[in-house]
Amino acid sequence: MPFELGIFLGAKKFGSKEDKQKRCLVLDIEQYRFQMFLSDIAGADIQAHGNNVGELAATVRNWLMNVSRRAMPGPADLHRAMADFFAERNDLAVTAGFDPASVPYADFERLVVGWLTRPVA
Repeated sequence: MPFELGIFLGAKKFGSKEDKQKRCLVLDIEQYRFQMFLSDIAGADIQAHGNNVGELAATVRNWLMNVSRRAMPGPADLHRAMADFFAERNDLAVTAGFDPASVPYADFERLVVGWLTRPVA
């Protein structure tokens, strides 16, 4: 999504006072791969995740923690919760009336929130 990132960064630099305060996390599979197709972002803090879901989750969690300063579960707990959710994802989708392979984003978000806020016995 280099185009969308460019729009965001342009708005951040040239936009309103609120736009200038926005933050973003730029992720890629490899640390310097972006330079092949987005050389204008050189010098930005690009976080690599190695195409590893656990590393990706930890990177996003750590960034959110630094930006928000809110209490959050640690990376290992987050990864464990993700694994638990994904083990139940297909059943949750079917119960909600969806083909597990094609749940629209807004509905997927509702499945996640419902799963996170469910009463635990």
